[in-house]
Amino acid sequence: MIKKYKISVPKSTLNNIYKKVRNYPWNNIQKMDGWLYGTNHYYLKKISKYWTSKFNWKTQEKKINKFNNFTTNIEGIKIHFIREKGSGKNPTPLLILHGWPGSIVEFLEVIEKLAHPEKFGGNKEESFDVIAPSLPGFGFSGAPKKPIGPKKIAKIMNKLMTKKLGYKNYFAQGGDWGSAVCNWLGHDHYNNCKAIHVNCLNMRHPKGAITTKEKKWEQRFAKEQIMQEGYRTQQATKPQSLSYAMIDSPVGIAAWILEKFYSWSDLKNGNIEKIYTKDFLLTNIMIYIITNTFNSAAWIYFGRREEGGRPFPKNFKKIRVPTAIAEFPKEMLSWPPKSYVNRIFNVKRWTKMKKGGHFATLEEPDMLVNDICSFFNEDLKKL
Repeated sequence: MIKKYKISVPKSTLNNIYKKVRNYPWNNIQKMDGWLYGTNHYYLKKISKYWTSKFNWKTQEKKINKFNNFTTNIEGIKIHFIREKGSGKNPTPLLILHGWPGSIVEFLEVIEKLAHPEKFGGNKEESFDVIAPSLPGFGFSGAPKKPIGPKKIAKIMNKLMTKKLGYKNYFAQGGDWGSAVCNWLGHDHYNNCKAIHVNCLNMRHPKGAITTKEKKWEQRFAKEQIMQEGYRTQQATKPQSLSYAMIDSPVGIAAWILEKFYSWSDLKNGNIEKIYTKDFLLTNIMIYIITNTFNSAAWIYFGRREEGGRPFPKNFKKIRVPTAIAEFPKEMLSWPPKSYVNRIFNVKRWTKMKKGGHFATLEEPDMLVNDICSFFNEDLKKL
């Protein structure tokens, strides 16, 4: 059964959050300059003041509720999703998937462009039925009983598209964890998921690097990730211990998430607000807080480790569905050489973007939408 869903956070819940933000003990935290040691003290204090004085959650709530929101139950987990039907006579079903520390608000500016291209100078017959779920354990979806990883999530997403929504075939797009889920959709569910488009690679070939060029990339990648391993290791090994502290600290959650948006994005002069508005940053943070999902969202890291980590299993067979790669220059998970990627995917399109980082739908939405549309509406018809 699929039920209509409307987000409506009680005023008492909001007031409790704002009270905790206002009462945060700033004097107990050292005023470290910049972002080198973690989230910038000055910026966090500034955005927290805005949070309690000017930010309006109800305005942001209306932006989400403008779309058709639904929930359904899959394998005992409540799954929330937005579904925006395309304008054309026969829209293509497109599953779009977020990651951590994101949420469905990453897609609010691209859903209409994909579902109603005629409003933006395009052809309505190239529209998509856009399905944007909150991943299990994230946001308005329910949490699994214990951590699950992207392979299991792919199975749930395939059931959403086929069993619940009745699509025999569909396409999928994702970044961050969404890309890992797309990988597994293409690998395990190719009978239904007929093509994938990804802007991030967080999986690995079981045989690893082979060529000299690939081995150099592997060594460089390991060095690049040294300063990123802290959060990842914590969430993949002891997520519950972290959550005890975060569950009662909105400012703590904000600090944990803001640092990623700062360090993973293609910022201009180090100014986070050249890319993201305070309202967006706080809306995304609020979703973790009001739904109490900081804990269960972190579980995906633990789940992947239990599923085997980054590498595909030893019996891995190349993903045969047509695949498009959107490579953004400031992606924090740097892309391997094409020889490596071609051993994983049936690559039919590889676009090197001129700018942009990890959060592609937010940083360069038009670039990403154009690439998605070119691949699914044009390239695949030539194959």
